[in-house]
Amino acid sequence: MEEILKVENLKKTFTLSRKQQRIEKTNLSVKVAVDNLSFSAYKGEIFGLLGPNGAGKTTTLRMLATLIKPESGNAYICGKSVVSEANAVRRKIGFLTSELKLEDFFTPNYLFGFFSELYGVDKQTADARRRALFSRFGIDRFAEVKFGNLSTGMKQKVSLVISIVHDPELIIFDEPTNGLDVLTAKVVTDFLEELRCDGKTIILSTHIFSLVEKLCDRVGIIIDGKLAALDTLEALTKENNLETTFFDIYGKVTGGRI
Repeated sequence: MEEILKVENLKKTFTLSRKQQRIEKTNLSVKVAVDNLSFSAYKGEIFGLLGPNGAGKTTTLRMLATLIKPESGNAYICGKSVVSEANAVRRKIGFLTSELKLEDFFTPNYLFGFFSELYGVDKQTADARRRALFSRFGIDRFAEVKFGNLSTGMKQKVSLVISIVHDPELIIFDEPTNGLDVLTAKVVTDFLEELRCDGKTIILSTHIFSLVEKLCDRVGIIIDGKLAALDTLEALTKENNLETTFFDIYGKVTGGRI
């Protein structure tokens, strides 16, 4: 199998304010968000990072997307370091997160063109890709509607399309179906399966068991910033379903804390 992503001992800590300490119910001034995390992902694979809110999933993805730097460790995407070759990495990845904020007064047409130019996609390729993706997601009817006037589901579809204007090798999705109605969620999950069939590598962060069971080839369970388990979905669920397996592992790692 061709290794597209290699994560080696990533670590990230954050300083907590007094307010954050109260929220976290801790006296510690520093929180270890990601603690020496290592895993790999391969071509044509959907790799799931499964864990509760606050487990370190989003911080991990932000490091892979070169939005924040790890304090130690490294990750390599198509052989390029997220630490020392950030620009080269960005040309290889797409990143979709709920934190992606597109300007309300721009239209999908304008946004697609802007990001295509940003990634250096030539106009002929960009136009063909726009037609195909807009048709695939039903955006074509709303191509000249301001982003702020679109429905939540349509905004998510536009955000997804914008994240892959440059046809990246690795696509990172942070909670891709959060807040979506069932019809839009199905459109998104069906597309993720199509991307896998096209040989793309997908890193999917979620806390939704059914999404992992539907999509993922392998799963890394992350708890308190550490990788508590990593295996194929079939191997993890050979004795119990994924939810039961997760809570068994969670209980062992945390001493039963919920």
